[in-house]
Amino acid sequence: MAMSAWGAPTGLERTAEQLYEGVSTREGLAAADIAIDRLIAGVPLDPGELRAPCAPGAHAPTPTPYFIARDLYAKMDLDGSSHVLDVGCGMGRMLACHAAMRLPGRVTGVELDAELAARAAAWTRAHDGLAVVSGSALDMPLSSYTHFYLFNPFDSAVLARFLDTLEREAGASVLLVHMSDNGENYAYLGRPGWKLREEGFFHEFCEGRRRSFEVYGCPQHYSIWKLERAR
Repeated sequence: MAMSAWGAPTGLERTAEQLYEGVSTREGLAAADIAIDRLIAGVPLDPGELRAPCAPGAHAPTPTPYFIARDLYAKMDLDGSSHVLDVGCGMGRMLACHAAMRLPGRVTGVELDAELAARAAAWTRAHDGLAVVSGSALDMPLSSYTHFYLFNPFDSAVLARFLDTLEREAGASVLLVHMSDNGENYAYLGRPGWKLREEGFFHEFCEGRRRSFEVYGCPQHYSIWKLERAR
């Protein structure tokens, strides 16, 4: 997906394109993403050394590269009534991408690390439609959300507990995007009401005619699931 597909204000769109121009390494892509973070949020949104030791079953929050975030958002079919929950949002990269793309609906991030949640809440207060909750996704009501985004936030056992909770509380229909679900996508299999809508891999970065390069050491699987509840 080209940068011009963002739908962002002209200045931001042009600056983002310039930042991506000539990117040819993994390190260069990370630097460009942090520069875009600063345009949107005013601060880098990669937790880096701020990450605290993880709670049992939880994984360290990982910021989604913007080129992947844009691609996955395009698959969510959001409208004005959509409310996305980013589970394990870290400092809010997916929230920043939603704001930059001027997508419809709202996004709430939930983050177990209190310091990261506070930092995410600090910059999102200036943006309509964005919010951050400090705590566990297992302990919050889920019925108001129509879409869920997970970047491998916890292990299989905790994922199963989260899905149990979601199945009890979900509305008639929800869409869940699970990025980097390598080895954990089987947790959805055999659950009543869940249907796999799409799956694929992210491995390389390639924009336009630029030479592609590996972003991850091995392909990262993603899956998109639809939960349809019996009425």
